Amino acid sequence: MTVKFQDIPAPRAEARPVSDHWHEISRVDEYAWLRAENWREVFKDPSLLDPAIRSHLEAENIYQAALMADTEGLQKKLFREMRGRIKEDDSSVPMKDGPFAYGTSFTAGGEQPRFFRTPRGGGEERILLDGDGEAEGKTYFRLGGADHSPDHKLLLWGFDDRGSEFYNLHVRDIESGADLADSVADTGGSGAWDATNAGFFYTRLDPNHRPSRIYYHTLGGKRDRLIYEEKDPGFFIDVGGTLTNRWIFIAIHDHETSEYRILPADEPRARPRLVAVRETGLQYDLEDGGEVFFILTNADGAKDFKIMTAPADDPGPANWREFIPHEAGRLILSVMAFENFLVRLERKEGLPRIVIRDRASGEEHMIAFEEEAYSLGLSGAYEYDTDTIRFSYSSMTTPSQVYDYDMRTRQRTLLKTQEVPSGHDAGQYVTRRLMAPSHDGQLVPISLLHHKDTPLDGSAPCLLYGYGAYGITIPAAFNTNCLSLVDRGFVYAIAHVRGGKDKGFSWYEDGKKAKKHNTFDDFVHAALYLVAERYTNHDRIIAQGGSAGGLLIGAVANLAPHAFGGFIAEVPFVDVLTTMLDDSLPLTPPEWPEWGNPRESRADYLTIASYSPYDNVGARDYPPILAVSGLTDPRVTYWEPAKWVARLRARKTGRNPVLFRINMDAGHGGASGRFSRLEEIAFVYAFALKVADRMGGSDDASVSSPENPPLGL
Repeated sequence: MTVKFQDIPAPRAEARPVSDHWHEISRVDEYAWLRAENWREVFKDPSLLDPAIRSHLEAENIYQAALMADTEGLQKKLFREMRGRIKEDDSSVPMKDGPFAYGTSFTAGGEQPRFFRTPRGGGEERILLDGDGEAEGKTYFRLGGADHSPDHKLLLWGFDDRGSEFYNLHVRDIESGADLADSVADTGGSGAWDATNAGFFYTRLDPNHRPSRIYYHTLGGKRDRLIYEEKDPGFFIDVGGTLTNRWIFIAIHDHETSEYRILPADEPRARPRLVAVRETGLQYDLEDGGEVFFILTNADGAKDFKIMTAPADDPGPANWREFIPHEAGRLILSVMAFENFLVRLERKEGLPRIVIRDRASGEEHMIAFEEEAYSLGLSGAYEYDTDTIRFSYSSMTTPSQVYDYDMRTRQRTLLKTQEVPSGHDAGQYVTRRLMAPSHDGQLVPISLLHHKDTPLDGSAPCLLYGYGAYGITIPAAFNTNCLSLVDRGFVYAIAHVRGGKDKGFSWYEDGKKAKKHNTFDDFVHAALYLVAERYTNHDRIIAQGGSAGGLLIGAVANLAPHAFGGFIAEVPFVDVLTTMLDDSLPLTPPEWPEWGNPRESRADYLTIASYSPYDNVGARDYPPILAVSGLTDPRVTYWEPAKWVARLRARKTGRNPVLFRINMDAGHGGASGRFSRLEEIAFVYAFALKVADRMGGSDDASVSSPENPPLGL
């Protein structure tokens, strides 16, 4: 299949070779100069970017816009379709807390959420924070957390107006609607009130964008008190309260080790108390259960985790007692404690389930579902003394549903079903869960969606999505956006590759560090299986992934370029070796347990070097590639995809283009508004449709039928 892109010269970054030397191994990097030396300042003020770098990035945007000019009408149509599936004046179901219930809503045409509350039993809605009003006049704006004080008089809220994820915290008087003089800059975006309403705890980011200190701010105070400082740059820290409002938890962790420190919520000047000292490989999470703490842990070889208890007044390891034993193949994901019940979300045989345990009797029951593949999530809660939990359910064909569930009577109450204003008939779609044999015989789950009229004879194009890192499981959830592809005859598929926890904790372990190649092999074999089963053909598969999933895309592009028709890499982590060697970058030290530490270990260096996309670009005939990034992204810095694209153009064979689109006003999450974000998705989908030759020539977007032939064929 030949993809038609306008034949115009691509930007060529100047080659300025520099060398580095590690473990008696030398590398040459021709495009290291694209990394701004003042990147810390640029995150806060993009105008400080080196003019030469800015000129090159702007040239990239001009180039990709020219190559995609013939899709502008399609992009607008896709945007209208996706926007038409969103209920513009949508609202969450308020969550009860004391005399009130709190929720979020949007206005018709609004980009940002509003936070509101009503009287507990219902009544007039009061807007506490209007995101659109706060965003007015800003090119970028994203709200962080919004947390009401225990006495319901104040609102702690945060925002980022650069895309760099440095959040400013403010305190609003709910009665007057005015912000107090109290404000804190350079935070992680949220905080936790003490039990006395006198102040709040928050996490401060250091100049390298690492959460390194917990402070307590007294309302009206001039100097915040340092509560805890983490000296190891390889650990993340966070702070939060509990449902009982008795404790403040300080969580300290990397990707394989955790530690907690606690202090009474009504004694903000107390010294935090260590629960269990960090021990490499030992993970534990605390849940406040009143007189006891529930401890979710992998201690004693519990790879898929177990639950233990300890007295709240002395929760050290010597007092840990087994409560729910480890069961291989049943991965316990999270635990929520209420006065009379313990709720756990777990995954078994690749699917999630909710289990309720009566704390008095020990009796358990499970909330059951019947679809072949689905997504399930526990919602948060404000109250400890309740018999009601809230959860959400969806599948690739079923719009999201929100339920309240009475744990005592076992009655399930549907509160809300996601509305699709333009209409959605689940009967028009088919969802499947396939198992693809990988290179070593392991079966890789694939969640798949297609229109019931899509021919399964190998002719259908396919968007194959993958992630595969940090133990993150990509849910088989309802996604209104992908319907714009599915309605045009695409098969939409998610490859649940190793590196996630889709099949238990071992599935994660088998896709990290020295075993990272399994992630890439799984993805390639998922593509092979879809072709073998006649869902698609190799030249019609467009592979997509973002962030660590962008690493997957870059690695697979080098490993098996001819197995795919195109690649989409969003905020892609493609310069892995260079980044893991640079301990000044925000996420490098905390990431070593996930990828390995090439600074200290020659073996880790060689492993990462063997798959790092930037380091393995070669003289290959790559299919069309699209990279998407944001200038102020602190997670995957803009220069990673910029360098990758430059090297691809310099080394590849063939005439297929490499496009790079960079948002000069945003970071890792792209555009911040819900509709402006849709414009970015429309661009990405237009690229996929162009590569698949499905741009079409009519206004009818539905799939093939006797009265409606396939678009673009």
